[in-house]
Amino acid sequence: MNLGDDVIAAIEFWVPIAIVVGSALAAALHALLTRETPSSAFGWIGVSLLFPPLGPLLYYMFGVNRVRVRARRLDRDSRHGLGAHRPGADAALRDYDTYVLDRRLGLAAAGDRLSAWPVVEGNRVEMLNNGNEAYPQMIEAIDAATGFVYLTTYIFETNQAGRRFIDALARAAVRGVDVRVLIDGVGEWYALPGRRPVRMLEDVGVTVARFLPPRLWPPSLQLNLRNHRKILVTDRGIAFTGGMNIGDRHVVSGSAGVIDMHFSLTGPIVRQVEAVFLSDWAFATGRQDMTSSRIQTEQGSAACRAVENGPTRDIERLNVLLVTAVTSAYERIRIVTPYFLPGPALVGALQAAALRGIEVSIVLPEANNLPFVAWAARHDLGELLERGVNIYFQPRPFAHTKLFIVDDDYALIGSPNVDPRSLRLNFELAVELFDEATVGRLSEHVASLVERSRVYTHADLASRGWLARVRDSFFWLFSPYL
Repeated sequence: MNLGDDVIAAIEFWVPIAIVVGSALAAALHALLTRETPSSAFGWIGVSLLFPPLGPLLYYMFGVNRVRVRARRLDRDSRHGLGAHRPGADAALRDYDTYVLDRRLGLAAAGDRLSAWPVVEGNRVEMLNNGNEAYPQMIEAIDAATGFVYLTTYIFETNQAGRRFIDALARAAVRGVDVRVLIDGVGEWYALPGRRPVRMLEDVGVTVARFLPPRLWPPSLQLNLRNHRKILVTDRGIAFTGGMNIGDRHVVSGSAGVIDMHFSLTGPIVRQVEAVFLSDWAFATGRQDMTSSRIQTEQGSAACRAVENGPTRDIERLNVLLVTAVTSAYERIRIVTPYFLPGPALVGALQAAALRGIEVSIVLPEANNLPFVAWAARHDLGELLERGVNIYFQPRPFAHTKLFIVDDDYALIGSPNVDPRSLRLNFELAVELFDEATVGRLSEHVASLVERSRVYTHADLASRGWLARVRDSFFWLFSPYL
């Protein structure tokens, strides 16, 4: 064997070893620098170093947070970005002494650091229960528009309710109104087995765009990074937001349908909602527009602020705001949500509030359209019950309502659920309400839900059979992705 053969043999022997060892070290280093908890970092470092080459491969497949990486790349590549409003820890604090209660000034200050939007006074906020109340007012607003209609929704079904919206949007387009509809690229598929809404809207002359639609080439099959916002805003100075999509499911009759709550907003807050839509539209289409010049006059007593949430930059923005709101409570905290998978920080804050003597009540649906999310949620209810948190299950039909209320003078409304998908993976819109009258009505509504709901106790938790416990624990393992 000559020298050349020795070199080739050495290369064939050592190069694969170097690749395996190098990949293991690279994966371990990446986990050390990027994982969010010591246990997660230790786990992936151990898997990568002890089981090469399988360990690094598993880490690449399941350990790398591609959601955040992809979101930031999309934001960077866009000329407009989804994070146009960039607050920070050094953002200037505003003076709200004249229209925010003294005990909420700290929470308002936190919002200044988390959302670049200011709290604006003089808004009117109206609760709209189900599509029965919301849809007629939304269609009336579309019919009254003379300048523009902007609509964002996650799901746009093409059944009877959806067709009423399509007809109204078509009428506005015929009048020469600037009509734009933005539909999430994954949520659009909920319209099946009926016709998909994008084609139907295009056929009647409505300008429509998809938000990050899945495609085979170039490949983009991202199921995260969804636009979960629900927005309707017109040039007549009215906006709608909340938890409701568009479809027959939200038209409730007896025990049939999906219970939900939407809100109509008038006053200066409308401009902030309009700006959120235009930011999303710029990202989806490349077209950047300024907000309208219409002066939004004061309409009511509510002070409000829009809070955008999404994984492009401050992935913990909404979660931090919720924790801050919980720690500001003096008397009670009331949460209504269909999906309840809070992170450790929020769980700890709720437990601490209950231990301080704060009345903490969480209202969940008895029947859930995503049973695996409900099973995962039950796994964690025990530690909340242990600290004195009240858990209630409201009876059928399925309730999709999202409310977060503190002390009857502060509320957070909008599209977010209390789960990782809303708090970390989706683009959401929430609106802060600082107003005793408006929030008091919301609190009375939640109190009525509690009265007709079933109290969930330690006995209920303990009565689960071992198969149910295994099931709940199994799905809890996947709670960061549900």
